[in-house]
Amino acid sequence: MVVKSGKHDQVIDITDKIHVYLDGQEKEKGLCNIFVAHTTCSVTSADLDPGTDLDTLDFLSGIIPDIKFRHPHNPEHAPAHIISSIIGSSVSIPFENKKLSLGTWQRVVLIELDGPRDREIKITVT
Repeated sequence: MVVKSGKHDQVIDITDKIHVYLDGQEKEKGLCNIFVAHTTCSVTSADLDPGTDLDTLDFLSGIIPDIKFRHPHNPEHAPAHIISSIIGSSVSIPFENKKLSLGTWQRVVLIELDGPRDREIKITVT
């Protein structure tokens, strides 16, 4: 699955796309692994009440230290690589009846840190 980000920093709800994928699978229940094949974005679960996406992005930009990054390709990308590795590139969530077993406020999100870009999401079910 490809997710297109539209901004440099963005939180994108991909929960419904995961449900569409699960609906096309034979398995009714199991474990769904969602993996993003990039080093400047992440996948996690989050509360998406209005404004929490911006709170998340503000927090992430606020933890970037004022240092000289040594990334050889482009030092401006270093914070995105570091934050992406802290959040992680995958999340595993159980599912039943072809629906993710999320908490009341949980959504699956892609956190874009260096967009806009096309991001490849790989999903596996076991």
